[in-house]
Amino acid sequence: MKSLTMKTGIKAVAAIASVALFAGLSACGQTGLGTADNASSAAKKSPSELSIGVSISTTNNPYFVSMDEAIQAMAKKNGTKVTVADAQNDASTQLNNVQNFVSQNVDAILVNPVDSDSIVPAIKSANNAGIPVIAMDRGANGGTVLSTVASDNVEAGKMAAQAVAKAFGNDAKVLELSGTPGASSTIDRGNGFNNEAKKLGLDVVSSQSANFDRTTALNTTQNMLQANKDVKAIFAQNDEMALGAMKAVQASGQEIGIFGIDGESETHTAIKNGTVTATVAQQPAKIGQMALQAAYDHFNGKKVEKTINSPIYLVTKDNADEYQW
Repeated sequence: MKSLTMKTGIKAVAAIASVALFAGLSACGQTGLGTADNASSAAKKSPSELSIGVSISTTNNPYFVSMDEAIQAMAKKNGTKVTVADAQNDASTQLNNVQNFVSQNVDAILVNPVDSDSIVPAIKSANNAGIPVIAMDRGANGGTVLSTVASDNVEAGKMAAQAVAKAFGNDAKVLELSGTPGASSTIDRGNGFNNEAKKLGLDVVSSQSANFDRTTALNTTQNMLQANKDVKAIFAQNDEMALGAMKAVQASGQEIGIFGIDGESETHTAIKNGTVTATVAQQPAKIGQMALQAAYDHFNGKKVEKTINSPIYLVTKDNADEYQW
């Protein structure tokens, strides 16, 4: 107990120090590029002259690994210096990572937020330092970002609900595995799915968070299946959770449809094998490339759209070979 108390105290002190440092940075006024969302205020630089910090929510998820690798490959091709930090799905770690980028006075920051609220102090700190921020896959609930590059997560949830209804009927009983609480993708995918499910008449009998994590989803699904009978389908807000749910369903011996979002290669294999029904596929590599291109455009004096949408598509057994990343 003593050791746990000491660790908790150290963590609390670190968090307070982090907040204090952010406040100090915010008070320094604007430097460097001036207003982060005004292309005309940025000194023109070529891609080979840029230094960019990239904060990824987690590299334990193949989806974000694909995004990371695409950014690094594109940066290498263009001679851009890129520093990538893995937040390990921890909002405090991500705050510290972005804080380091601000201290290093990078030219721009690409961030895939762990949490859309927790990332706000980091974005405001970058704003006050005149460093443009581009959000990837998930938005931020405050501060100023140059652009948010993402799939339409509301539409993805809607497409998933329609796929469930088409496969199992409008009155099917459905379980929902939601993602990290507070993440914009969790909110948007949930709203898209549940609003459409209500219109179609789907019966969402239970919705629980599995934190976008495969192992958590396996355990959560097992508990949900024990508490709910006659379930026809499971909607997981990402493929990692869908794959965890798949294991739970296999262990239960039931025949239940599983629907995800992301389009992981492992999910494509599961769809072809018939153990996952469908996924709404995104293009994480494309999101990373489009985010880096937005930074290039900004420093070339071009207008950057506040929202840049990456295409999505429904993957089923009929087209699983066509759409892979």
